[in-house]
Amino acid sequence: MAEDIKLMKGNEAIAHAAIRYGTDGYFGYPITPQSEILETLMAEMPWETTGMVVLQAESEVAAINMVYGGAGTGKRVMTSSSSPGISLKQEGISYLAGAELPCLIVNIMRGGPGLGTIQPSQADYFQTVKGGGHGDYRLITLAPSSVQEMADFVGLGFDLAFKYANPSIILADGIIGQMMEKVVLPPFQPRKTEEEIRAESPWATQGRRKGEAPNVITSLELDPARMEDNNLRFQAKYKKIEETEVRYEEFNCEEAEYLLVAFGSSARICQKTVEIARAEGIRLGLLRPITLWPFPTVAIAAYANRVKGMLSVELNAGQMVEDVRLAVNGKIKVEHFGRLGGIVFTPDEILQALKEKLL
Repeated sequence: MAEDIKLMKGNEAIAHAAIRYGTDGYFGYPITPQSEILETLMAEMPWETTGMVVLQAESEVAAINMVYGGAGTGKRVMTSSSSPGISLKQEGISYLAGAELPCLIVNIMRGGPGLGTIQPSQADYFQTVKGGGHGDYRLITLAPSSVQEMADFVGLGFDLAFKYANPSIILADGIIGQMMEKVVLPPFQPRKTEEEIRAESPWATQGRRKGEAPNVITSLELDPARMEDNNLRFQAKYKKIEETEVRYEEFNCEEAEYLLVAFGSSARICQKTVEIARAEGIRLGLLRPITLWPFPTVAIAAYANRVKGMLSVELNAGQMVEDVRLAVNGKIKVEHFGRLGGIVFTPDEILQALKEKLL
């Protein structure tokens, strides 16, 4: 079968992949720079072809609570927004994590704090990776660096969410959401039948046969001992995810003396920096975390025994750099370089920062 190759924006790729994956429902609200996800879904009208529900909610708060309801029935449901909208969704995201409901969330990051700018940013790392809502919970976090990965991570995000009964999030920045590239779209998958939902999600409220007691979906537990048991179970699950689901990419790391660590669009720019540095005789490599959580701590720690220093390159004031420093545990020097306000650094600026901070 010939590959289905299209030229489209990253946001559009998310929408098309969601339809093809057999997503049951999307609930969202427009905000730049991710509005094309909702707009594309509306234009494609998948309710007429696959039966997918697409709804513009009255607010971001309403949208995430619609996801909560859909996820509670065992359906494949998702939402998307950009930074201020994700802030509004945080309570609902915490509820989803506490109820152990699988779903997919998409955040196409813009600058902040507050309303900030519609220009690209990576300043939601703390909010997402550290858990922006209340309580001890984690989100499986995928950081695409291409339009192809925007499409691919829809299916991966859903698969991981259902595998671990936990929300997943695609954390991309406005560059990846708005840029256009060729993408191979996934084949169409059928939506799950009621019997398949019963088998895959026996906890769901949906599909109970006559005479069976309904399942109750909740994150509330008033008994402290039972609540502690719940949280201990969550932590055991998170530990398993950390042991089995770490994903990262290495670029020219063989014999590297210095290492760049970057994700998303920053990693794409850093690849050119590595090429320029190598041409100057500087043995520079790049490690790109694909999963921001679980973070590739072990892989980065291993490089602490091989390189002289690391530079964490991010479109923020310094967030992921904290996890890089924790990974190396003081063995080598780790510095940060970033731009703020929607200004995107150049490969030469990154190389100059490397020379000033580490060489």
